[in-house]
Amino acid sequence: MRLGKVRHESKYLAIEYFHTEKNWSIGWMCKHLEVARAAYYKWLHRETPEDEMENIKLAELIKEYDERFSHILGYRRMTSWINHFNQTKYSKNRVHRIMKKLGIHSVIRKKKKKYRNANADETTQNILQRDFYATAPNQKWATDVTEFNIRGDKLYLSPVMDLFNGEIIAFQMERRPVFGLVKDMLKEAIETLNLNEKPMIHSDQGWQYQMRFYQKQLAERGLTQSMSRKGNCLDNAAMESFFGILKSECFYGEEFKSVDELEQKVKEYIHYYNHERIKVKLKGLTPVEYRNQSLEIA
Repeated sequence: MRLGKVRHESKYLAIEYFHTEKNWSIGWMCKHLEVARAAYYKWLHRETPEDEMENIKLAELIKEYDERFSHILGYRRMTSWINHFNQTKYSKNRVHRIMKKLGIHSVIRKKKKKYRNANADETTQNILQRDFYATAPNQKWATDVTEFNIRGDKLYLSPVMDLFNGEIIAFQMERRPVFGLVKDMLKEAIETLNLNEKPMIHSDQGWQYQMRFYQKQLAERGLTQSMSRKGNCLDNAAMESFFGILKSECFYGEEFKSVDELEQKVKEYIHYYNHERIKVKLKGLTPVEYRNQSLEIA
């Protein structure tokens, strides 16, 4: 596989566009973009084999997932994520080889000192066990926190999803990943419940979900806490899938002048996601329509 084609694809496309539309010199552009003129002409008149096309497709997925998940995926997790969400069967060796060609690898982050490691009695078992199916509203919830980055300015989103219909029933946003982000989200979500509703709420092992105040809030309302196993990202795949859809449809490829503009866009998108975005698995209904229909039948 000649991944040089993938690596310089955007440069070749730019050269082709500006030469065709603006009549810019190919030699001048090749020089300033640091690509060989012969390589550009070879790309221009290329006949790409089917196997190489598949490798190029995989390389684009790898770059997309590496950016989407903030460079934390090693080749094993990268393979799992791509195969799970794209219904593909790429091998770990193939993914690993292309990641090496692209210079992509997982970034190991140092833990901040203010966050202590969890003791065994502070974490909770994985009660959900990847069973994301629910037969009625407010049986099973899932939650997580995701980060948006606009030229170094960050926005953190903490939503909670009802696994019955994928509806985002509460969310909070902050400029920093403070505990209040999760605390206020949980308070808002609990206020939507009837007295007899006591859903399980599933999360990863993030420090916010190990805080005693958070666990006390759950206990006082009778909610059951469930946590993903350490290092098992697919244990909370429903939330990760939502974040992927959200960023693909609302964030990637968009230009935001400020975090305030992004925050407003996320609010509008979540309303759209709940009230207007239909899903085939919900019989062609939106999440809110599906929930309302189920309550009418009940």
